[in-house]
Amino acid sequence: MLVLPDVAATVSTAAESARAPARSVAILPAGRWKIRLEEAGIAIVLRTDFSPEEGLACLNGATYDAPDPRVGPVVALKARDGAGLRIHPLDAVAPASGRSRLKMLQSATMSINWVEYEGPRDRRQLSPHSHEDFEQGSLAIHGHYINHFRVEWGPDADMWRQDAHPAVAPNSLTIIPPGVIHTTEGVGEGRHLLLDIFAPARLDFRAKGWIANAADYADP
Repeated sequence: MLVLPDVAATVSTAAESARAPARSVAILPAGRWKIRLEEAGIAIVLRTDFSPEEGLACLNGATYDAPDPRVGPVVALKARDGAGLRIHPLDAVAPASGRSRLKMLQSATMSINWVEYEGPRDRRQLSPHSHEDFEQGSLAIHGHYINHFRVEWGPDADMWRQDAHPAVAPNSLTIIPPGVIHTTEGVGEGRHLLLDIFAPARLDFRAKGWIANAADYADP
């Protein structure tokens, strides 16, 4: 996935080339691609096919030395016939479940929520929830946020944890592990834009009809 929040780009191989406008998401088929931005700006590449060496080079690579048994495997959905390079201008993507601030797209191996709104989020309309079998990446692109975290208390009081409410600035990624109750609150004026990132693709969102390009992929 190539995410272009503010700047257009040309994506090309030796065989094909296409322009992806600003405020778009491009789904790139497997293979090598050249990405050329038309001007200075933000471009985000999300991928699941990386080598062990690349994983070790990540800033938080040591976190994953031991696999988390709660996290399920990444299983690729099959793209339907003719699903090559696909470019999705965000202004043409229908909101998920009627919520104007939330739009969802997927590739074969991941899905994203494009979450965008002006000004602070209504504190009376937050959405605390947790996930049982996958992590969530929350990438802050524009705006400032407070992440609210809570771990459900069990019978062993020695394992209880206090709630946490860290402040989050732009250009930062928060990794939320399974079982942590969480919600993100945009604070302050101006544009707020963040990406929620999941791998594998969210089958529950597909089932609810929330993923705008779900028809490009066969159900598992």
